[in-house]
Amino acid sequence: MRYPIFIILGLLPLLCIGQSYKVSGSVKDAEGKPLPYANVILLQVPDSTQIKGISADDNGRFILSDIAPDVYYLQAAYFGYSSVLVGLDIQRDIEIGAIVLEPDSEWLDEVLLMGKQPQIERKPDRIVFTVENTVVSEGNAFDILRRSPGVIVSNENMEIRGQQATVYLNNRKIQLSQDEIRDFLRGLSGNMISAVEVIPNPPASYQAEDGPILNIQTSTNVAPGYKGNIRVQAEQSVFPKYSLGTGHYFKSEKFNFFANYTVNPRKEFVDSEIGIRFIDPSNTIFADWNTENDIITRSWAQQGTMILDYNPSERDLLNLTANLSYSPNKEIRNEVFTEMRNGLGQIDSTLQNESSLDDDLFNISTDLSYERKLKKEGSFVKLNAHYTYYDFSRQQIGASDYFDSAGQFIRTFGFSTDARQDIGILTGQFDFYTPTESGNFETGIRGSSIRSNSTINYFDVNNTQPPFDIALSDVFEYDEEVGAVYASFYQDWGKWSLKAGLRGEQTHVEARSIALNEINTQDYFELFPSFFLNRKLGEDNSITLDYSRGLTRPKYSDLNPFRYFLNENDFDEGNPNLVPNFSHNFNLNLTIKDTYFIDFYYRDNGAFISRLTFQDNQNQTLREIKQNVLESTSYGVDLTLATSITPKWYLYFYNSVFYEDETFLAVESAIDSFTNKVSGYYGSLSNSFTLSKDGSFKGDASITYLSGFLYGSFQVSETAALNLGLRKSLWNNKAVLSLAAEDLLRKANPTFVSRYANQDNTFFGRRETQLVRLSFTYNFGNFKLNNADGEIQKKELQRLDNE
Repeated sequence: MRYPIFIILGLLPLLCIGQSYKVSGSVKDAEGKPLPYANVILLQVPDSTQIKGISADDNGRFILSDIAPDVYYLQAAYFGYSSVLVGLDIQRDIEIGAIVLEPDSEWLDEVLLMGKQPQIERKPDRIVFTVENTVVSEGNAFDILRRSPGVIVSNENMEIRGQQATVYLNNRKIQLSQDEIRDFLRGLSGNMISAVEVIPNPPASYQAEDGPILNIQTSTNVAPGYKGNIRVQAEQSVFPKYSLGTGHYFKSEKFNFFANYTVNPRKEFVDSEIGIRFIDPSNTIFADWNTENDIITRSWAQQGTMILDYNPSERDLLNLTANLSYSPNKEIRNEVFTEMRNGLGQIDSTLQNESSLDDDLFNISTDLSYERKLKKEGSFVKLNAHYTYYDFSRQQIGASDYFDSAGQFIRTFGFSTDARQDIGILTGQFDFYTPTESGNFETGIRGSSIRSNSTINYFDVNNTQPPFDIALSDVFEYDEEVGAVYASFYQDWGKWSLKAGLRGEQTHVEARSIALNEINTQDYFELFPSFFLNRKLGEDNSITLDYSRGLTRPKYSDLNPFRYFLNENDFDEGNPNLVPNFSHNFNLNLTIKDTYFIDFYYRDNGAFISRLTFQDNQNQTLREIKQNVLESTSYGVDLTLATSITPKWYLYFYNSVFYEDETFLAVESAIDSFTNKVSGYYGSLSNSFTLSKDGSFKGDASITYLSGFLYGSFQVSETAALNLGLRKSLWNNKAVLSLAAEDLLRKANPTFVSRYANQDNTFFGRRETQLVRLSFTYNFGNFKLNNADGEIQKKELQRLDNE
C-alpha cells in the first residue's frame, strides 16, 4: 500500500515550545512524619479545576512538572487528615518545603458522604457528562450512556443526531458488534465510571469512520493501597434478571491496577407484531398478513475488564487494557403465528412457525501502550498496539406448518443451518504531542488490518421454491487494510481559540463470496479535515463553529451475502455491493453563562448506508437489507440547560428540533426512488436531588419524549419514558443501596411503518422496558479515599471564600 500523505504531513513544522516549571516538596503530619503516597493536586484559582495530580513517594516527596506560569492552589489529601490550600504564583521552579496535614477523620467522613451532583460541561469539541457518586452511577454503563446528553436509544442502538455512536473506553475503541457492545456495557458497573464524553464531530486524532463518539472515562484510584467491591443486582420485568459483579483497585507508587468481572444471566422477552399488505400491479391489496412473534432469549453473558498502569520512572508509563466478552449457549426461541387473509379480509390460511438459534461467542481484546515524556516540558510520544480475536458460531433450526381456512393441515417446511465467523483485528499507532506558546500540536500515524472468515451451511431444506432457489451455503472472506496519518494544532489568541486538523486514510478491501464467485475490491485514499473555532463573549459566554468530514465503511457483516431466516417468508441478507459513504458535518454552538447551550447543526450524509426493508409482492416475502441511499441530509437545533437550581437540586434539560431525510432506490416498486423524511422533537428532562442533610440519600427523576424519527425505510412513532431512582449510602459509606423504576408510562416502545408506492408493512416490538431494579454494592479495603480529593477541594475552597 502507498501512503503519500504520510510524507506530506510528516514534514509539517512544529510550533515553538512554551516555558513551563515544576513544584516540589513533601507531605508530613503534625509530628513531622512523612505521609507516603499522599495525593498532591494543583488547582486553578477561578474555578477550582484540577490541573495536575501526583502521589508522593515512600518518603512523602513529590514533584509536579510541566506547569505553565500562573497563579494556582496546591492541595494535599490523605486518609484521616484534613487538607490545606497553598497559594502559589508560579513564575519559576519552586521548592515549597513541607505541607503539614492535621488529623480530622470525622470531617473527612462527612465530606465523603456528601458525594457529587451530576454535571454537564461543554468543551470546544465535546460535552462531558460527569456521573461519579450519583444515582445514575448505580446502574450499568448502558444505563448511563443512554441518559447522556444528546444520546437517543433506537431499537437498543445508541445514536447521536441520527447517527450510530461508536463506543470508546478510556480513549480506546471497543472492537465489538452492536449486540456485543450492549452486553459489554450491561456488564460494566456504573460506579466505576467517572464521566462520559459525548463527541458529535470527532477531531482528527479519531478514526474517520467512527462517526459520533461516546468515550467512557473510568474512575482513578487516587488512594494508595487496595480497595474493592461486590455488586448484586436484581431486576424484575416480564422475567426476573440477575447480575453479580466485583471490582478491585490497587495503587502503589508505580502501579495502578483495576479489574472488573460481571456475570449477567438474562431471560428476555419480546412480543412483536408484523403486518404486511401485499399489493398487485393494479395497486389493489390482494393479501393481508398479520404475524405475532414471541421471542424468548436466554443468555449467560460474562464480561471482564482489566486496566494496568505501570510507571517505571517519572517519564515513562506503560498501560495494558484487556476486555473479555464470553457468552456461551445463548438460546433464542421464536414462536410465530401468522394469519394470511385475502383482500376482503377473509382467512385463506394460517402459519405456525417455531425456530431456535443457539449461539456461542468468545471475544477478547488487548491493548498495550507506552508513553514517554520528552525533554521538552509537556511533550511526549506514545506507542500503541491492539489485537482483537472474535469467535462466533450459530446453529439454527426452523419448521413451519401451514393450515387452510378450516384449520386442516396443508404442508410442512423446515430447514437448519450451521454458521461460523472468525475475526482478527490488529492495529498499531504512534502519536506525538507537544505544547506550544498558547496551545499544542499533535500528529500520528496508524495502521490496521482486519481478517474475517465466515461460513454458513444449509441442511434439510425441503423446498426449492423462492427464496431457497439459490446456493445458500457459502464461504465469505473479508480482508481490510487501512493506513492513516493525522496532524492537528490548537491555538489561543486572547478571546479566540482554534483547533484544526487533517487526517488522511488509505483503504484497501477485498471481499470474496465463494458461492457467488464474486470479489468486491475497494482501493481509495481520502482526506478528512476538521476544525473548531471558538470566540469568548465575556467571562461565561462563547460561540463555537466546528466542521468535520466523516466516513462510513460497510461493515464486513453487512457485505456478507448470507441470508438469515425468521421463516421462509421473512429474512434478512447482506449486500456485497455496498460502497463507503462520506459526510460533511457542521455545528454552530452558543454557550451562555456556562449553563445554556444552543447548537445549530447540519449534516450532508451522502450515500448513507441504511437498513431498508422491502416486500416482494409477487413471491410474498419480506426482506431486510443494507443499501447505499442516493442522498441524505439532517439538520436541527439543540438547546441544553444544565444547572444547579439549589445546592441539592441539579437539573439537566436537553431539547432537539430536527429534520431528517433519505432518498433510496425503490427496488421492489415501479417508481425509481422514494424520499423518506420526518420532522421531529426530542426532549429529555433529568433531575438529581440530595434528599438528606448528610448527602447520603439521593434521588433521580427523568422523562424523555421523542415525537418520531427515521429508521431506514421506516418512520418511527412517538415514544416517552419516565424513570425514577433512589440511592442510599449505608454503614459509614461501606455500602450503597439503590432502587430504580423505568418506563413507568409504558410508552417506550415505538411502531415502525413503511408505506409508499406498493410497499405497506409495519412492525411493533414490545421489549422489556418497564422494570424495577434493585442494586446493592458493598465496599471493602481503603474505599473511603475514592475520589475524596474532589470533595475535599470543594470544602476547602468554601472555607477560603467564607474567610
